[in-house]
Amino acid sequence: MRADEPSPAEGAGQGGAGARRYPLIRIQRATAYRLPLTGVARRSGLPPDMVRRFVALGLVDAERDTDGRLWFRTTAPAALARVQRLRTGLSLNYAAVGVVLDLLDRIDRLESALRQRERAAEERTPWT
Repeated sequence: MRADEPSPAEGAGQGGAGARRYPLIRIQRATAYRLPLTGVARRSGLPPDMVRRFVALGLVDAERDTDGRLWFRTTAPAALARVQRLRTGLSLNYAAVGVVLDLLDRIDRLESALRQRERAAEERTPWT
C-alpha cells in the first residue's frame, strides 16, 4: 500500500471520491407496502377507481408516497376479495362491510388471546 492511500480502516466511512461504502446491515423498506395500485387492481379484478374508493372508505389499508401514489400490502388483493364476498354474499352496503370486518378482526384477536392463555395454562400444569 502506498503512503498516500488511506488504509481500509481510515477510509471506511469517509465519503471521498474513490471511497467505497459497505453497509453493516441489510437495508429494507420500513413498511410492507410494496404493491402499486395497478398491481392490486389487476390481481383483485377490480377497476382502480373502485380500489381507490375502498381506500377512502377505510376497507383496505394503503400508504401514499411523496408523489401521491398508493402502495398496498401484499395481502391487499385477499382483503379486497373478502370485501367483495361480504358485499355480494350478504347484500351489505360498504358501511356495514366495514363494521363486519372490524368485528371479524376483533373475534380473531380474542380467539388468538384465548389460545395463548390455554397454552400458558397447559405449560403451568405440574406433572403428577
